[in-house]
Amino acid sequence: MTVGVGMIPPAGGSPASQAEALAAMADAGLDHAVVGDHVSFFGGFGIDGLVHAAALSMLHPTLPVHTCVYLLALRHPVLVARQLSTIASLAPGRLVLGVGIGGEDRHEVAVCGVDPRTRGRRMDACIETVKALMTGEAVTHHGEFFTFDDAVVQPPPAVPIPILVGGRSEAALQRAGRYGEGWLGIWVSPERYSAATITAADAAERAGRDATSLRHGLTVWCGFGDDAAHGRAQVAPVMEGIYGLPFERFERYVPTGPPDVVAEALQPFVELGCASFSLLARGRSADATVEAAAEVRRLLQVGRRGGALSS
Repeated sequence: MTVGVGMIPPAGGSPASQAEALAAMADAGLDHAVVGDHVSFFGGFGIDGLVHAAALSMLHPTLPVHTCVYLLALRHPVLVARQLSTIASLAPGRLVLGVGIGGEDRHEVAVCGVDPRTRGRRMDACIETVKALMTGEAVTHHGEFFTFDDAVVQPPPAVPIPILVGGRSEAALQRAGRYGEGWLGIWVSPERYSAATITAADAAERAGRDATSLRHGLTVWCGFGDDAAHGRAQVAPVMEGIYGLPFERFERYVPTGPPDVVAEALQPFVELGCASFSLLARGRSADATVEAAAEVRRLLQVGRRGGALSS
């Protein structure tokens, strides 16, 4: 099994410049583009992950898009199922739906009319309902959060859309095993990653699912530069601006430096079975960041085959 590596494309710019960036990523050998999702994050910032995924899918003919992560619990599942059906019709087999409950900004949850205390249960209901709707069959749901009869979303995706469940909590890991095609980690050590995948596999088996079919991923912030300090200077201000926290809170989980250093930090996750990495990468320029991410992919493929990362 190869290791997939994708990255978030440069923000902003014209459609033409975005298309050029996606072409550069694909030409460099990267496996997918990465999009985030927020409705009203820390004072209003946001971008709709599925709208963004659809737009990027139209700007490149083959590159898949991964959402890392879509805040599914803030939306009505019937409407999300319609969006997924539309994207699947436009770009079949090119979307991986990473979902999460969010929570860094509880106000973002509240302004969507969702009680932050119910996010977990609501997410369970959303995933279960979306997966049912994606079969194209009529779905009736009378639950704590949604009530509807005979909802039908056609056409169903010709190629099923994998759902990876993100989150660090025990509840998220249980959810990944019960409902997801895998778990999507972030801010974890290799030791925590290993324990999390075991927990997800146990939950899948208890739900009567094939735990060996799970394909787990990892979202990774990283900073590329000539050395660790240079890489840190690229990524730290961005993260501090987004999260409103000092970089030291994240530093242990954020590899910085040249590609071989970043690849070395990710190699233990490959050995634990990580199937894909979604890099939230920053470097001295957009072109340099793409080149560095592609080199990380090459090095991880070498490592997967049992070679030295310095090959």
